[in-house]
Amino acid sequence: MIREPKNKVVIIGTGYVGSTTAFTLMHSGLVSEMILIDKNKDKAEGEVMDLNHCLSFVKPMSIRVGNYSDCIDADIIIIAAGPSIKPGETRLDLADRNSKLIESIMKKITAYTYEPIIIIATNPVDILTYVAAKSVNYNKNKVIGSGTVLDSSRFRYLISKHCNIDTRNVHGYIIGEHGDSEVAVWSRTNIAGMNIDKYCERCNDTCGLKDKNRIFEEVRDAGYEILKRKDATYYGVSLAIRRITEAILRNENSILTVSSLLTGEYNLYDVSLSVPSIVNSNGIDKILEIPLSKRESELLKKSAKKLQDIIRKINYVTV
Repeated sequence: MIREPKNKVVIIGTGYVGSTTAFTLMHSGLVSEMILIDKNKDKAEGEVMDLNHCLSFVKPMSIRVGNYSDCIDADIIIIAAGPSIKPGETRLDLADRNSKLIESIMKKITAYTYEPIIIIATNPVDILTYVAAKSVNYNKNKVIGSGTVLDSSRFRYLISKHCNIDTRNVHGYIIGEHGDSEVAVWSRTNIAGMNIDKYCERCNDTCGLKDKNRIFEEVRDAGYEILKRKDATYYGVSLAIRRITEAILRNENSILTVSSLLTGEYNLYDVSLSVPSIVNSNGIDKILEIPLSKRESELLKKSAKKLQDIIRKINYVTV
């Protein structure tokens, strides 16, 4: 028997990302019931009070503090708990300590249910997506990392800025790790159906290797640059999570570069990273193996190997 969706979302962790995600989802009108869980109950209660005071401005919904038993009939559980990156750190520096945290959270969730779709927002998101699925034998199609959804948005924005085109009319992907080894898929990037190189020829704009390298480096390093200036990033990732949530709750069959456990796609095994995937009410319905250039394929394999090397070093228990 298929359970009808209640549009109920549980958010675990009410730090910068968790609280901003809650605010973003409240505005979206997608959610009927939202539960906030945090080890600091006062913080969660404060966020709930603040959000509830805005309910006259948005569509009707319920927002309250809860505990892990509230996961039992949730449609989506968003995990945003854990320390964020500090200046000078990389996302992978967090791997070992946050892996233990995610394993603990998943065990608390699965004490009640294996049904909801899990969205991982904590970094390093690819490592933790892997741990979330493997540590409790959760359905891999229901464990989704926010992955490079935000990176792909940054990529499109910077190309649109360079080409003076509406960001929504730029189509391109960042794949692989959400981090230093991510890969820009220039071979499939297009505007108005034209490959980016062809488009630049027609508008007499420059888009040589130097320009592409600059754009990619800005995408790759964007998080670090924001951290230098304001200590945390949260607006972009909260909207990326809202977009994933929308695709799930509305059963959209949207193509998003979310992170998930690969089992042979792109000839990669036993690693979680981002590639274009069809997302709907089942979670990840299908992983799309888009054609890549030889160089892009090599870089994707290098990204996967980097993540696999980290996975072998972290301390968690697989089922």
